Amino acid sequence: MKHPVDVHVGKRVRQRRWMVGMTQQQLAEKVGIKFQQIQKYETGMNRISASRLWDISDALGVAISYFFEGIDAPHSTAVDPAPDLMADKEAMLLVRSYYAIPEAQRRRLFELAKALSDVA
Repeated sequence: MKHPVDVHVGKRVRQRRWMVGMTQQQLAEKVGIKFQQIQKYETGMNRISASRLWDISDALGVAISYFFEGIDAPHSTAVDPAPDLMADKEAMLLVRSYYAIPEAQRRRLFELAKALSDVA
């Protein structure tokens, strides 16, 4: 049975991998494992050891704490029930494209999006 924390951490690995435009094979090579193991980590089928999570965080350019963001409480196994927009590949591609825009233009685009959505 999958543990909710393992599932959450696996989703965060997948999200970050997509965000940086890396394939499972590329991540596996950087970490020194087979891509099938990355698949198992991302689905929560296999638990990621502390040392492996360290290697993955280094390969993906984030702090280890990134993988635990969104979990309700430090000692809780409950995961945030809010919809996970970043699990959608289209949303991830949109975010990646957004951050590829030069900063000054990105700020103007952000202001336009806020104005169009009537969110202040």
